[in-house]
Amino acid sequence: MTHGMRADTYSAQPDGDRGWRDSATRYALLPLRLFLAITFIYAGLDKLTDSTFMQDAGAGSIGDMMRGVRDSSAVPALVDLALENPVGFGYAIALGELAVGIGTLLGLLTRLAALGGALISLSLWLTVSWAADPYYYGNDLPYLMAWIPLMLAGAPLLSVDAALHARRRARTYR
Repeated sequence: MTHGMRADTYSAQPDGDRGWRDSATRYALLPLRLFLAITFIYAGLDKLTDSTFMQDAGAGSIGDMMRGVRDSSAVPALVDLALENPVGFGYAIALGELAVGIGTLLGLLTRLAALGGALISLSLWLTVSWAADPYYYGNDLPYLMAWIPLMLAGAPLLSVDAALHARRRARTYR
């Protein structure tokens, strides 16, 4: 008697219908992609439309926030760099969040957008939320980890990337 080991736990139906498990697997990253995209678009727009935030000094300003976290950050040199031009840094972060969010939402250069989101989250974790104690109270580290699956997998469904890939594939097989 021969015993074989199946590597898969389910298989596609003979008629081509893949079944709910295959569909769930294919769409598994979509909720994460939408959440991160909407959150980063909102964060960018929130910063750009908040006149108090985009100030060098004053309650609620980017400048005061950066001065407040300087001594507790993991990399004070990053904060010092931002403090050279707090308003410019605020705009750079806001526009970066907006670009990352839009790219992720559309699925356009998704891996690059996810890398941008991870770098923004990493920089914020090392500066703004580093002092959170315990560490899981800070929100930037979970965002950093959430970007990693999108950096690895991209946006294979419902995306500009997928449409461009299908178009290239169709040209190749002509």
